[in-house]
Amino acid sequence: MTKKKKDEIGLVGKKIKQARTKKKMPLEAMANETGFSIDYLKSIEAGKKIPPVGALLQIARALEIDSTFFLREQASAVQDRVKAYTKRTDNYAYTTLTPGAENKHLKAFKVSIEPMQDHEGVGYQHEGEEFVYVLQGSIEIAVGDHINVLDEGDSLHFNSGIRHRMRNISDQRVEMLVVVYGP
Repeated sequence: MTKKKKDEIGLVGKKIKQARTKKKMPLEAMANETGFSIDYLKSIEAGKKIPPVGALLQIARALEIDSTFFLREQASAVQDRVKAYTKRTDNYAYTTLTPGAENKHLKAFKVSIEPMQDHEGVGYQHEGEEFVYVLQGSIEIAVGDHINVLDEGDSLHFNSGIRHRMRNISDQRVEMLVVVYGP
């Protein structure tokens, strides 16, 4: 990966760290507010991990700032990453479908998960609601202890305040439309 690409990916982490330190919030407090481990938060701030949308929403809520403060940079970094890769090093990617939605409660994304892969990292949980529509493939979405299996053309609407995770259970890449509502 080029230095420029690393710098672009690291922008989100730098913004998170700047916002956290400006609010004088220690990593321990951020971990308690988001449910993420301190190591995971450190890896995001260091630009070593690209957090999924759900994680960014939780972090923004904990910092009491608009999530699009991070999502604009994240979308750009992810789009560049996806364009640059012929072989993936991560097992998912997403693109924002609602640019300029800084002050909106509703945000839409196109999410791709590679065959037989989970979203890397943590389970997701963020205030609001989520709607998922499967464009291609088969996905398993766990909402709490309940497992939902969705195939192409299926959809699911759920309370995103409940811990949830996604796993591609097909032998092809899953493509989904994910709409997140945050109060």
